Amino acid sequence: MDLIKFFQSGGPFMYAILVVMALGLAIAIERFIFIFVTQAKTNKIWKGITPMLKAHDLDRAEKAVSSTDSPLARVLVYGFSRQKSNAKRELVESAMEEGIMEVVPELEQRTHYLATLANIATLLGLLGTIIGLIQAFTAVANADPAEKADMLSASISVAMNTTAFGLTAAIPLILIHSYLAAKTTRLVDIIEMAAVKCLNLMTEE
Repeated sequence: MDLIKFFQSGGPFMYAILVVMALGLAIAIERFIFIFVTQAKTNKIWKGITPMLKAHDLDRAEKAVSSTDSPLARVLVYGFSRQKSNAKRELVESAMEEGIMEVVPELEQRTHYLATLANIATLLGLLGTIIGLIQAFTAVANADPAEKADMLSASISVAMNTTAFGLTAAIPLILIHSYLAAKTTRLVDIIEMAAVKCLNLMTEE
């Protein structure tokens, strides 16, 4: 097959790029699942405790979030624990901000690796091409003058395969990174908004 021939003719750098691409896709799938599940949990928690907060039934609301493992739940638990001691609004708000600072790195972890892996794939492709060109010029240096043009053309074509494959791996990873970064930012905004709304309902007279 042409695809197999294309891959094999690129040399060992093709395998290195393939490993980088596979690692990037594995991270992307894990992050997709994590963000999707976390967003679903966040929406469910907020929908469930809103009526309790409006009724000022803080004990039930606290039990509801304490029994759930999600970033929003952990943020709200910080606030409820401080509110139970009749702390001022500023202290409850500070506790929730502390919770947000704790969960944001968890939401953002590993996503930045996608951009790094995309750059590595591109650079590996370029490095493979450069080494391939060096080998090509070395090989044709002592070749028959009549065959030099054909040999050089074929060698350059093979050398460019690594750049093509490197870009093929890098472009999807960059697009996925941008999408996941946007989704993560949106999720952080939702958690912060829910924390503020909870604080307002929790501390209203």
